[in-house]
Amino acid sequence: MREILGRRRRLRFRRKARTARLEAAVTFATEWDWPVLPGVEPKATARTAEGSVCACPDPECPVPGAHPYDPGLLAATTDERMVRWWWTTRPDAPVVLATGGSAPCAVSLPAVAGARALAALDATGVRLGPVVATPTRWSILVAPYGLERLGDLLYAKDGVPSSLRFHGEGGYLLLPPSVTGAGQVRWERAPLAGSARPWLPDVEAVVDALVEASTSAPGGGSRLTY
Repeated sequence: MREILGRRRRLRFRRKARTARLEAAVTFATEWDWPVLPGVEPKATARTAEGSVCACPDPECPVPGAHPYDPGLLAATTDERMVRWWWTTRPDAPVVLATGGSAPCAVSLPAVAGARALAALDATGVRLGPVVATPTRWSILVAPYGLERLGDLLYAKDGVPSSLRFHGEGGYLLLPPSVTGAGQVRWERAPLAGSARPWLPDVEAVVDALVEASTSAPGGGSRLTY
């Protein structure tokens, strides 16, 4: 009986998680106008000594379940019917945001440095929007920026740690409540409840703190690679 009850609880939890992913994807696409698409899932039953195996063709995929594959990134859409169909047929797929254009961009850094950066930004009174966290990296969502603007901004710096990643035009970011081979994707700073569309800071407002945090974190904050 205990085994049956445990199985029922797991099934209820799985159904709830699938419903949450569908509802989140629809909200991103239709209410916030963020183009999304389903990512590739990690294979639930296939694990190596290093962790999960990705369902994509690469047997040594370094980010299992954490990237788009089929469909490709260009398929990202805000069309509700398409989004509902995707997550009805693939309920375990992570939710991938296609960054850039009119959609949010992001700057990500290892989790150790990410915690330092948020503390520094809070201390200086910088207003932040949503922050996405995985067990290994934190991503600060920012207003859309172009490569030329970003290049000018980074050129003025003495140096930019390689652990910093910039998700702009042609890039992507996983959104909660996705689950990847590395674990759960969650909000470290959730969008304000009931907001029509989350407010986003300009990249200039946050990049100094991110560079400093990545430089000062142990090992450059890069010991957590992905």
